[in-house]
Amino acid sequence: MSEDTVNEPIPGRTVFGHPIGLVNLFGVELWERFSFYGMVTILGYYLYYSVTDGGLGLEKSTGVGIVGAYGGLVYLSTVLGGLIADRVLGMERTVFYGGVVVMAGHIALALLQGLTGVGVGLVLVAFGSGALKANASSLLGTLYPKGDARVDGGFTLFYLGINLGAFLGPLLTGLLQTRIGFHYGFGAAAIGMAIGLTQYVIFRRNLGDAGKHVPNPLTRGEVRPVIAAVVVVVLAVAAAWATGLLTLDNLADVTTGVIVVASMIYFVVMLTSAKVSTVERSRVRAFIPLFIANAVFWSLFQQMFTMLAVYSDERINWTIFGWTAPSNWISSVEPVWIITLSPLFAIMWTKLGQRAPSTPRKFALGVMGMGAAFWLFVPFASGEGKSTPVLAVLAIMAGFAVSELLLSPIGLAVTTQLAPEAFRAQMMALYFFSIGIGTSMSGVLARFYAADHEFAYFGISGLAAIVVGLIVLGIAPWVSRHMQGVH
Repeated sequence: MSEDTVNEPIPGRTVFGHPIGLVNLFGVELWERFSFYGMVTILGYYLYYSVTDGGLGLEKSTGVGIVGAYGGLVYLSTVLGGLIADRVLGMERTVFYGGVVVMAGHIALALLQGLTGVGVGLVLVAFGSGALKANASSLLGTLYPKGDARVDGGFTLFYLGINLGAFLGPLLTGLLQTRIGFHYGFGAAAIGMAIGLTQYVIFRRNLGDAGKHVPNPLTRGEVRPVIAAVVVVVLAVAAAWATGLLTLDNLADVTTGVIVVASMIYFVVMLTSAKVSTVERSRVRAFIPLFIANAVFWSLFQQMFTMLAVYSDERINWTIFGWTAPSNWISSVEPVWIITLSPLFAIMWTKLGQRAPSTPRKFALGVMGMGAAFWLFVPFASGEGKSTPVLAVLAIMAGFAVSELLLSPIGLAVTTQLAPEAFRAQMMALYFFSIGIGTSMSGVLARFYAADHEFAYFGISGLAAIVVGLIVLGIAPWVSRHMQGVH
């Protein structure tokens, strides 16, 4: 990269040296994450609380399974969001319409009663989030000249917006849910997304022509087969539901299975394609253990919205100076640590340079750290009342954050570097699929939690993650060799 390229002026107006469009995308992503996390942190309670407490009265295991399956569907739908952007609307319009669909989903949850509102609302939010999530980051990248060194700083600010939304959303929806009811919490999520969309529309011109181009538009001959494929999928899901193959109880299992099969197909296609060179094929093979490690990590981390939501409600003492905080605030703690620690990690990796651990070793440390964080719950595994102090939860969530910073940003970066030239979008889809598998698995695993065998649950879960991390650590030299020059 030449010095001239690094210092090339960014066209148009700037804010702190960054394209002014960053402000727009920062805002829409902040409010989308506000609405998403605000909703999902009270969703499980809504599903399994009794009717007299404002919930739907489902079995607890069914409720947490639905939350996990829903999270998996969000990541599965990012592929659809990418296809719509590439072939129909372009990134910029897909981000906007994705936000509209998200808002409609939250409105459905707020206004429609019972499982009807849950079904309509979650499907809309999942597909809308998939469309927005798949394209907002890519759209931000197009605002910078190719090779511009300022892009890392721009994405750091963007990531700050994500975590601010993840911090603020549960704080407000939790207060509303505990004080005046679940539907007011869902309504707040809808209002948050509406605020994000409003600022996006008002300042839309700041994006200029970024993301308006449709790179590979559908031809007339392709439209009919695409519509037919969508109809087939919808009919297949309806038939599975009507025949009892798909139920609320097995939704998380089926979602996990679908994403696993889709991932295997992607791997087979890339490893057998004539468009993939020998070096690229080696890199895809190196990605397989990282893919598995990533899925294991997220299967524990995402239990923050399934099993740990139950644990927070039943076992954590949220009384602070005589005032009791809402149980869903457990989800607001970890983003605070991320915001605090992210700059320190960025400085650390910069200082270490080539002396930093290799990517597979960072993955191994992240997975083992997640297992160790689960072990920190073991000393409080009495199974009796709300005996876990909130200060202990603050410390444990720091372990979650450190593990995430070791793995999540690194995972995004290495995926782009290992991707074959002909399959860049599909490789990123694979990365999201690994998160989707972990997220849906968080719902599967949460069904085994019970207060009277917490020691076994936290101990075995943590041990399994640590063993996977040790295996990745052991094969790290093999993975590095097959990464063919990617650190």
